[in-house]
Amino acid sequence: MTIEKQGGELALDDARRVKVLSPGMLVAKRFLRNRLAITGMIILIFMFTFAFLGGLFTPYKQTDVFYTTEIVFQNYATGQYNMELRYTLAEGADFSQKARAAMALAVKDGSERFTAEGKSYQYSQIGENAYEIRGYRRMASVLTRMADKAGAAAFQIQDQDFVMTESLLEAFRAARKAGENRFELEGVFYSIQDEGKMLVLCQETPIGLASMLISDSVREADAELVSSYEFRLPLEKAASSGASQFAFGGISYSLKKKEGSFELLLPDGSSFAELSNIILSPNSQETVLSYEFKAAARAAIVEKQSSFTLPSGEREETEGGTEYRISRVNANYYIRSEQETRLMDSYGTPSRAHILGLDGNGMDILTRLMYGGRVSLMVGFVVILIELLIGVLIGGTAGYFGGFVDNLLMRFIDLFNSIPFWPLVLIFGAVMDSLRVPPYRRIFFLMMLLGVLGWTGIARIVRGQILSLREQDFMIAAECTGLSIHRRIFRHLVPNVMPLLIVEATMGLGDIILTEATLSFLGLGVKYPMSSWGSILNSVNDIYVMMHYWYAWIPAGTLILFTVLGFNFVGDGLRDAFDPKMKR
Repeated sequence: MTIEKQGGELALDDARRVKVLSPGMLVAKRFLRNRLAITGMIILIFMFTFAFLGGLFTPYKQTDVFYTTEIVFQNYATGQYNMELRYTLAEGADFSQKARAAMALAVKDGSERFTAEGKSYQYSQIGENAYEIRGYRRMASVLTRMADKAGAAAFQIQDQDFVMTESLLEAFRAARKAGENRFELEGVFYSIQDEGKMLVLCQETPIGLASMLISDSVREADAELVSSYEFRLPLEKAASSGASQFAFGGISYSLKKKEGSFELLLPDGSSFAELSNIILSPNSQETVLSYEFKAAARAAIVEKQSSFTLPSGEREETEGGTEYRISRVNANYYIRSEQETRLMDSYGTPSRAHILGLDGNGMDILTRLMYGGRVSLMVGFVVILIELLIGVLIGGTAGYFGGFVDNLLMRFIDLFNSIPFWPLVLIFGAVMDSLRVPPYRRIFFLMMLLGVLGWTGIARIVRGQILSLREQDFMIAAECTGLSIHRRIFRHLVPNVMPLLIVEATMGLGDIILTEATLSFLGLGVKYPMSSWGSILNSVNDIYVMMHYWYAWIPAGTLILFTVLGFNFVGDGLRDAFDPKMKR
């Protein structure tokens, strides 16, 4: 409709023209005049553009993890002084755990003979913490009083494969006459054990060597020889006696004594093997410790050095560097090496590639803010929609019918209001955690829970408004025309309540976003790897992070703050625009 005055049209802002504008135009005009409302709209437009369109332009996804390469000292090997006997067994020999335990007790008690599992053993000390172990096989026995005069027939054979020869009998009598209980015949050692009335002739069998020292060979091809019983026994004897030479297999080796270890040298002076009481074990099963590394590490431990460096050209690739640091914790020596490691870029600083930096999981914060905004805003709108649907349905029914129906529905609302919100949310969150609900499905359960628990306020407002409107003349006219109850409520009453509902919904969106942010901050809302603004704040729960990595939490908090302010400004503007008493 156009109003003319003196041949011209009225201006849009002319007061006389405002009177003929539609109600919608009046509301829009009042809203646009409110500077705070316009500010709120600008904020919300920016937030929606940032959240729903920003993800289309970012080159990353919210689950992308970024890594960095750093040079760090990592545990490479562990050393400790050996405090227990280690056994090197002869070929074909068996020395069970029970026998080893029995030997340990015998060494402690000073008894050279011991038995285990029905077998007899004897050890002889060949050096400090080094023992030769022999087993005894009972061959024959003879009465003590007849041992020096009786012939072979007087011996009672105890091993069916044993034959008492004349040469063995003479060697037996010679040992008795010399007062010895051990003799050798044709390369086989025999012992005479006195059991009171009986003397038992036993054949000795080599079992093995028990020593505190560990052997390491320079070349892996010599490892089997160096660790064999045949090689270790004479080597230990030579080392214990202080000899400087040791011969085996036609080769003369030189022994070089060090503090706590012995170095075995070939005739040309090159290293062949080492005996030491320090155990070195790699930190990784894939790592192989070279002989040079072990020798240098043991020397550094003995000399109580805090670090050592391998000479140039003596480092293998598996050792990752030439400089090593040693730190002692109780009885263990931890050897760390400088290694290039690929690490998660946790809390990476802002850069051109990552404008707002990276979070604690090495993810781009700007990208997660965009995707998190979608979740927070979507939760707000879906929850308010659920609240409106339930609230309008129950509140409209109670307000229109009144009486018994009104009392019944209002008591139902009172019952719903009696349900404690936070305990129920905590229980619901714990149940979802125990059931391991996927993060994407968890969002829908969260929206349903918030919507079902938050509709009572809207229902009360709708009921109060409809109780007032149902007595108006237009409702009497609608009833007289025979309109159905459904049409009367939802075509005439509810549309008249819509302005108030729009205001309530706009004001409530900010509260819902804050509630979702609180739940996510408490770990009850959106779960990793999905993000929301609240869950981004939840990842920063350390005072050190808060003080030193501002970019990990201030942007998310700022977005929540301005989004809630935007909805509040728009809600206030709509409330003032719908107010018929407002000055035009």
